[in-house]
Amino acid sequence: MASTTNEVLYELPGFKFIRLYKDGKFERLIGTQVVPASTDPETGVQSKDVVISSETGVGTRLYIPKTTNPGQKLPLLVYFHGGAFVIETAYSALYHNYLNSLVAEANVVVASIDYRRAPEHLLPVAYDDSWAGVKWVASHFNGGGDEEWLKEYADFERVYFAGDSAGANIAHNMAIRVGSGGLDGINLVGIVLVHPYFWGKDPIGSEDISKKEMVDKLWAFVNSETSGSDDPLFNPVMDPKLPNLGCAKVLVCVAEKDLLRDRGWHYHKSLGKSGWGGVRDIMEAQEEDHVFHLFKPTCENALVMLKKIASFMNQDKT
Repeated sequence: MASTTNEVLYELPGFKFIRLYKDGKFERLIGTQVVPASTDPETGVQSKDVVISSETGVGTRLYIPKTTNPGQKLPLLVYFHGGAFVIETAYSALYHNYLNSLVAEANVVVASIDYRRAPEHLLPVAYDDSWAGVKWVASHFNGGGDEEWLKEYADFERVYFAGDSAGANIAHNMAIRVGSGGLDGINLVGIVLVHPYFWGKDPIGSEDISKKEMVDKLWAFVNSETSGSDDPLFNPVMDPKLPNLGCAKVLVCVAEKDLLRDRGWHYHKSLGKSGWGGVRDIMEAQEEDHVFHLFKPTCENALVMLKKIASFMNQDKT
């Protein structure tokens, strides 16, 4: 939504992805490129788009691997894209390309949820939209629902949530909802949090204090009603419901040069002390920065992480 005036009202300090103008309009500076669903020529992975709610516009891009056998049920991954709750979509080229690779490597079915974003729709809209997507997926359990790919190929006893950055934040919070209130129709085995967008009021570890105000302001920008940077949605360590995380295992992926690195480690360690009884794993990519795997998908560290995530979702296969 480009403005007709050059009078800039606000730019988030340190984040060059959105600009607000005095006339009330705004402009997303990156993360706007989308690609159609298709059959990927390199992997043979098929994808298609489905509208979940015509009222809200919430939708999903579904993926199935090239080779699917009649009667074979595959692990089901519900994926939440990143972008600081502001940019990117489930139809972005970055995520479409990444999920084609992940589906081919892991041999899983994926439902990539497209939720509404700030600043048009402030939090908790993205969480509520994502939960609506999860419930829509779960409605296909035991032959229900209208989407044939889910009914034919998805194993609802082997469901995973995953996401990167803000999407990892969403994946965690969706697992909290599953653990706190339950969700009929699926067995959430595990979650994968890639460079999770977590923060907190007080700095930890080796966090760059000079950038703390920048991250605080971004969170306040997307969630105007937040209690602050210790909001349990943003700082899960402060959440009394953390022990109720509704899955049996968690994989956290961090990157050495990522501003959010220490938060990923802190989450991993705190989860182990919380009373949650599942299995934790964490991997760190040396010399890499935030969501490097999306921009350098064929580098060695990205391929290692891809294989790790694929293995994580296939360990319980029989």
